Amino acid sequence: MANKRVSPHVIRHTTATHLLRAGVDINTIRAWLGHVSITTTNIYAEVDLEMKTKALASCEIQDDKPHQPWRDDKGLMEFLSNL
Repeated sequence: MANKRVSPHVIRHTTATHLLRAGVDINTIRAWLGHVSITTTNIYAEVDLEMKTKALASCEIQDDKPHQPWRDDKGLMEFLSNL
């Protein structure tokens, strides 16, 4: 840690990143940082792999039912035939 350069900007950037990871919306972070434009704050919205993984996991559908192949769905095939 002794060889690291920690400036007020680094602390500010790190805090904004932690706020974003904690789920604070970007507009609140914009106000906290004192940015006039949300565009300036969007640099913090660049998500890392951990955030992407969490986002994808929250979209997973928990469905234990066996899935019918789409070609065996008579209603769907009839609809497609009528196009």
